[in-house]
Amino acid sequence: MSVKKIFRTPQRTQDLVYATLLGNSLIGLAFGYLLIADIIITQPRYTIYGLLWVFIGAIVIWKTNPAPTDTQTRRRATVVAIVYLSILVTVGGVVITTGGNAANALTQSFGIRVATLLPGWGPAPIITTPLGAMVLMPARIVGYLALAYLVYATMIDASRAAVSGVVGLLSCVSCSWPIIASVLSGVLGGGSAVAAVALDFSYDVSTAVFLLTIVLLYWRPTVGRVGNYTDSSS
Repeated sequence: MSVKKIFRTPQRTQDLVYATLLGNSLIGLAFGYLLIADIIITQPRYTIYGLLWVFIGAIVIWKTNPAPTDTQTRRRATVVAIVYLSILVTVGGVVITTGGNAANALTQSFGIRVATLLPGWGPAPIITTPLGAMVLMPARIVGYLALAYLVYATMIDASRAAVSGVVGLLSCVSCSWPIIASVLSGVLGGGSAVAAVALDFSYDVSTAVFLLTIVLLYWRPTVGRVGNYTDSSS
C-alpha cells in the first residue's frame, strides 16, 4: 500500500474529528488575522481558495504514507520530488529571480517584510536579496509541498512497476498539471506574489487545477497502469 485511503472506515470518525478541528482552526485564525490586519474582504471566494489550499495540502501530507522501499529508491524519489518542487516554486511565484520590473522592484536589497494578503495567501513573509526574492504565501507553500510529497510517493510506487524511474513518473498523467496551472496563472496575471493583491480569474483556474492534480496524483491514472494506489483493507 502506497497511500492510505483518506477516511478509511475503521478510522473515519477519528479522521473526521481531526479534519474538522483543522478546518475550524483555519477559520478561527483567518478571522483573527482579518481583525489584526484590518483587511476588508470584497471577493470572498479568494479567501476560500486560500484556506482550501492550506486545508487540502495539510490533509494530503497527513494521510500520505509512501510504500516501504530500499534506500536507493528513496533517494531517487527524493531527488525527483525536490526538482519538481523547485519547478513549482519558480513558476508559481514563490521564488522570484532578478529580471523584469516586478522582480527588480522586489530584489534591490536585503530585507524581510510581511505582505498582508487575504487569509490563506497571507500573511506572506517576503525575503528579498539582490539576487532574488522568496514570497512565502501559506497556500502556495503547503499546496506545493503536498504535491511534491505525492510525487515522492509516486516515484516509489513507479519503481516497483514495469515502467520505472523518471519514465514512470512522466507516464503519470497528472504529474505535469501543477506546472501547467502555475504557468496559466502567470500568463493570466496572478501567478506572481506581486500580482496577488490584484486577485483575478487566475486564482479560479489555479485552484481548480490544484484540486484536480491532488485527485489525479492520489488515484493516479497512468500509461501502462504504473503503480495505482491500493488499500489492502478495502
